[in-house]
Amino acid sequence: MTKSGALAIPFAVCCVGVALFSIMDATMKGLSLSIGLYNALFWRAVTGSLLGLALMLLTRQRWPGGRVLRLHMLRGTVVALMASLFFWGIMRLPLAESIALSFIAPLIALYLAALLLKERVGRRAVGASLLGLVGVAVIVSARMSGGYDLDALLGAGAVLFSAVLFAWNLILQRQQAQLASPIEVAFFQHLVMLGAFVAVAVAPTGLWPVFPPATSWFLIGLAAILAFTSLVALAWAYARAEAQYLIPVEYSAFIWAAIVGWLAFGERVTLTTVVGAVLIVAGCLIAARARPAETPQVEPSVA
Repeated sequence: MTKSGALAIPFAVCCVGVALFSIMDATMKGLSLSIGLYNALFWRAVTGSLLGLALMLLTRQRWPGGRVLRLHMLRGTVVALMASLFFWGIMRLPLAESIALSFIAPLIALYLAALLLKERVGRRAVGASLLGLVGVAVIVSARMSGGYDLDALLGAGAVLFSAVLFAWNLILQRQQAQLASPIEVAFFQHLVMLGAFVAVAVAPTGLWPVFPPATSWFLIGLAAILAFTSLVALAWAYARAEAQYLIPVEYSAFIWAAIVGWLAFGERVTLTTVVGAVLIVAGCLIAARARPAETPQVEPSVA
């Protein structure tokens, strides 16, 4: 089999994973608006953990060792905070706009890799980052000059802060995919997230899960299944193909978000959002095509 043929299946699986995550984002937006963000995240984590436990037992997965377990706990904690910020943001912004802003994450990952992994960031990557920042400025400037309320600007800020955590998540994902099975990765991400949300409830934060109405359980189950399936698909794909071949797939999320946002919420995609997204994606692709000596290889993921 040729190299391109060997990459075709991981590429296709990654495409499916990104599409499912985009639909899950829309499902979580609707769920968060109906029962509240904390409840939506908590009950999705419960459902995903139970689903993962059943699959772990059914496939007779082994319990991970200390090193892998620590990696699961670290990434799960990062994703819990990242998801909370992201979904809080998309409750206040159109889906396509939120996804476009989150595309800045691969560029942020370049500098986190330099900080955490001591990798050198070359001039080409720096230029790509500046191009991405211009894209973010284009999107946010429309919010600042178009008479939008403060809530929308705070939503944009939450998505950008989530993108910083997303960037850290990018660095963790490749390690995790190479050390654990896709089912194990998905199970522990949901389990650690559940533990984080339980800790929030136990702490004196005023948050406590409320049992959702019967009408919400379909969306909860759908969100959990979509999240779990997409996590498995992405973990499987990134364990079998290098990031440089799969990174461009992440940007198809913008198309899915635009379609689903329009169908489910009647959201329109503005010209500034499209222009900003194009600039950010261009910056990411320039960085991804930099010489290996210049740019670390990282791969995208979703909440």
